[in-house]
Amino acid sequence: MMERKPVLGHGEAYTYGQFHQKSRKALEMLDYSPALMTDMYEYTMLDACLRDGTANRKCVFEIFTRHLPLGRHYGVAAGQGRILDALENFHLDDNDLKFLADRKVVGHETIKWLENFHFSGSIKGYREGEMFFPNSPILQVEGTFGECTLLETLLLSILNYDSAVASAASRMVSAAKDRPCMDMGGRRTNEWAAVAAARAAVVGGFKGTANLLAAQMYGLNAIGTAAHCFTLVHDDERSAFESQIAALGKNTTLLVDTYNIEEAVKTAVEVAGPELGGVRIDSGDLASLAQRVRNQLDALGATNTKITVTNDLDEYALASLQTAPVDSYGVGTMLVTGSGAPTCAMVYKLTERENSAGDMQPVAKKSKDKATVPGRKLAFRSYEYSLADCEHVISGSEEQLAAYQPEEGWKDLLVGYVSNGEINSDYQGHEAIVNAHNYRAQALAELPIGAQSLMKGDPVIPTEITVL
Repeated sequence: MMERKPVLGHGEAYTYGQFHQKSRKALEMLDYSPALMTDMYEYTMLDACLRDGTANRKCVFEIFTRHLPLGRHYGVAAGQGRILDALENFHLDDNDLKFLADRKVVGHETIKWLENFHFSGSIKGYREGEMFFPNSPILQVEGTFGECTLLETLLLSILNYDSAVASAASRMVSAAKDRPCMDMGGRRTNEWAAVAAARAAVVGGFKGTANLLAAQMYGLNAIGTAAHCFTLVHDDERSAFESQIAALGKNTTLLVDTYNIEEAVKTAVEVAGPELGGVRIDSGDLASLAQRVRNQLDALGATNTKITVTNDLDEYALASLQTAPVDSYGVGTMLVTGSGAPTCAMVYKLTERENSAGDMQPVAKKSKDKATVPGRKLAFRSYEYSLADCEHVISGSEEQLAAYQPEEGWKDLLVGYVSNGEINSDYQGHEAIVNAHNYRAQALAELPIGAQSLMKGDPVIPTEITVL
């Protein structure tokens, strides 16, 4: 097995297998099944379909969004690796089955059906880090109705949240230009959402996280030094700085806005010398304070000391700091809440099913404002002068799609995640996050520059749907 390096060059190097083992161990420690992270009606539908004989009909489901969050120009797909991790543990133990039986959620025959449940279908979709737009077939799930319907809530909850965080992170990274952004949002969301957000943030372009469990599970760069309480617990600021440097070395970052920033910077350099690694500012007018601190550090000879700023940043605040002498950012609340768009409004819809005669038949909703496109899908992106100009979604039968020939130069956007129940491990673990992190930057660079604008507008490229 080839050795895998940490995501961004920090921390201990592990093999993929070691990271994967840690991830699975962490999930097992929670002592619950992902198969119960679902809505009750998934099981009641399964029960009814097993009774009437339609549960084993072959089906194709699709995850897509009808629209991007208001004013956004693109989305970033994220969470596919977590879906594969969850699928490995998607089964019910005796206690779970007893719960379903005792609550009369399902009947005896369904309990028997669930005893050895293993998803045996196939999943394909957009790769992690890929850009998506309205009606992009982000994930397609093929299998029996019974097994596919059980996955709906779990798949949507992962993709909706992780993609929202990754999309917000991508906007923030663009606004920050070449300055690294770090996730500090763990205390602003649910404790397990914090782990998911840390991973999604790195897919979206962030360079690290303050969340230690996410760092352990996924091999992410972990960051963090001290809070204001560390300064306050000491008799004076100098004592706090001396303690931190004694413990962490001169390359640490000292928090300088507990009392008076100018005095704190002076004390920090006196204690650590010009080799001080960095200072952090967490309040006030960050741009003007960063400028004053930079000038003060330079005057004190600490010309290589870095400046990190935090304090409720979002992409607009980061854009306003582009001319300030800031070296890195810590982002919290707005990151883990999708910067005002905590979901991508993705839905899971049946697009093709086996009929009573055994033939595959395209199906669609015709509801007002909620109509869907029937049939399984292919997805491509076309380019002009090396820039994307259109998303092409092709719908049809399996035979029609197999015979379809895209135009020269179109990029195929779909990859295979699961084939007849076998998970493609290339999209799991640490290396997959590294690849998604790098791919996002490449995919964004292929979009027209307007994609990176923070001004409200339409998706940066149109989506053209062709039904064969």
